[in-house]
Amino acid sequence: MNRTDIAELIPHSGRMVLLDRIIDFDELSLSAELTVRNDGLLGDANSVPAYAGIEYMAQAIAAYAGIQAKQVGEPIKIGFLLGTRRYTSNVGSFAVGTMLTLQVTKIIQDDKLGVFDCKIHGAGIEITANLNVYQPSIET
Repeated sequence: MNRTDIAELIPHSGRMVLLDRIIDFDELSLSAELTVRNDGLLGDANSVPAYAGIEYMAQAIAAYAGIQAKQVGEPIKIGFLLGTRRYTSNVGSFAVGTMLTLQVTKIIQDDKLGVFDCKIHGAGIEITANLNVYQPSIET
């Protein structure tokens, strides 16, 4: 799946779609790629702070949830990042043009709350975190 396809899975559009490609997914996980951009949304002309990795991870989780919803014929729902635990990064920023690979794996999920183990890898980059997310019901 490319960036246009990803926009159909997550509640973002335009430049706010930060993932470039979904590599693989299954019932528990998703892998994606992105190239760090200098469009000014999260950084400057040269770099993006490493804490933006939290947004990258959150978008990968949103894409995972979107795929799961589409597979069972449900609409794409909005989700919220509740918190991040144990965010560890060996870098302070990502250089523009750096290719990053993301892996998100569901640890636990009930009706609306979930916890995902998240990883970002790149050349000399190792980042891990657990993200807590919430997806409310759609009221009709």
